[in-house]
Amino acid sequence: MNANKVNPEDLELEFRWGQLLNKIQKTVGQRPKDLNGVLFLIGVQELGKGHKNFTKEEKQDLMHIAICRVLSKLGFYTLVGTDQEGWPHWELAKPLPQFDLLEQEKLLKNQVLEYFEDEQIF
Repeated sequence: MNANKVNPEDLELEFRWGQLLNKIQKTVGQRPKDLNGVLFLIGVQELGKGHKNFTKEEKQDLMHIAICRVLSKLGFYTLVGTDQEGWPHWELAKPLPQFDLLEQEKLLKNQVLEYFEDEQIF
C-alpha cells in the first residue's frame, strides 16, 4: 500500500470541513482555528445561554458537551438531563472505539458536519 496515496473520502471530508469553517466565519466573524474551536461553539449552542466569558473549566465542559452531543447520534452517549444551572449531563451508553488520533479526528469531524446539517444551523 502506498503511504502517499490520498484517500478520496479524506479529501471530501476536508473539503466539507473547509466549507463549514467558512460558513462559521461568515456567521460568527471569526474562523475557528481547529476542531476544538468548532466543538466549543457547539457546546455554547447546546448550553443555550449565549456567548459569555467562560472559565477555562467551563470551556473544557463545553467541549465535552459538544463531543457527547455529536457522538450521541451514533449511540455512544445518552443525555441524562440538566443540572440546576442548566448544564446538560451525558452518560456513556456504549464503549468508544479504539482509534488513533487521526481516526478520532475524522470521526468527530464527520459527526460535527452531520450535527450542523441536522440542526440546520446554516
